[in-house]
Amino acid sequence: MTDTPDERFEASDQRGTGPSGWQVIAVVGPTAVGKTAVAEQVAQRLHGEIVSADSMQVYRRMDIGTAKPPVSERTVPYHLVDVVDPGEPYSAALYQESSRRAIDDILARRRAPVVCGGTGLYLRAALDEFSFPSGEQTSPSRAHFESLAEDVGPEALHQLLRETDPASAALIHPRNVRRTIRALEMAQQGVSYAEQAEGFSARREHYVTLYFGLRMDRERLYRRIDARVDAMIENGLLAEVAALLQAGFRDALTAQQAIGYKEFVPVIEEGAPLDVAIAEVKQATRRYAKRQLTWFRADPRVRWIDVDDLDASEIADLVVSCAGSSTAPED
Repeated sequence: MTDTPDERFEASDQRGTGPSGWQVIAVVGPTAVGKTAVAEQVAQRLHGEIVSADSMQVYRRMDIGTAKPPVSERTVPYHLVDVVDPGEPYSAALYQESSRRAIDDILARRRAPVVCGGTGLYLRAALDEFSFPSGEQTSPSRAHFESLAEDVGPEALHQLLRETDPASAALIHPRNVRRTIRALEMAQQGVSYAEQAEGFSARREHYVTLYFGLRMDRERLYRRIDARVDAMIENGLLAEVAALLQAGFRDALTAQQAIGYKEFVPVIEEGAPLDVAIAEVKQATRRYAKRQLTWFRADPRVRWIDVDDLDASEIADLVVSCAGSSTAPED
């Protein structure tokens, strides 16, 4: 390498807590950019443990399609992987509770928490200050508002929100039924959607965190995504989907966020063309990667590393160099 560590990093607006002040390291970026391999090597160097921030890796039995590292290949402890069965209610609020317990435990044992993942909301839930209303993903009040929306329509539902919480209604489009229902549900629980949104944009830290974003040339990233999907097929993704269907998890597999699973259900159940499903997964994954990049670019705390010409070990060296290896928790 010809560049120094500082030259490899893009300038950022990161607050100057200094290397001696960090509590958590976060490795973020789009899918298929190589976050897990880098996070493992960072954790090895800093006597650390990984806390996954992936909304799909929390599910058991969904291994190939979520790109979980096999247990036999993990070199450091992992947390928040294989937490619940597919279809079991899980939310960012539940993730916040569990991830913070894990991080606090790691810190108490004088280890370094390395939070790794591409689910932006989960990262914010774990590492920043904002609250969620109580309750599970489904609740009687949500069911009530969903039924009401079907009866009266989105505009009338939004009018109810304007009467209940005008500040929140001003932030939500009248035809966005999902967010309108969420805001009404929160209002019943004494929480303002608008106040939460304001706190969300404020980015107040719960832990002092160093954020490292991995990025590469877009076309190269897309080729990596395509290659990953092909490898998943070769490694038995269709058999994994079939086993999940047989176990009764069809609703979970067809959920909107289940990229890499929902597309193959028609292949197994109806004999739909496999090549079409594979193309759909690749396209959906590329779109997801674009959304991830948009999310993380909006966070001025992220220090970006261009990884096109670097392997995982070299990237980890850059992260550790910036973090200051002598400040990591000791055994």
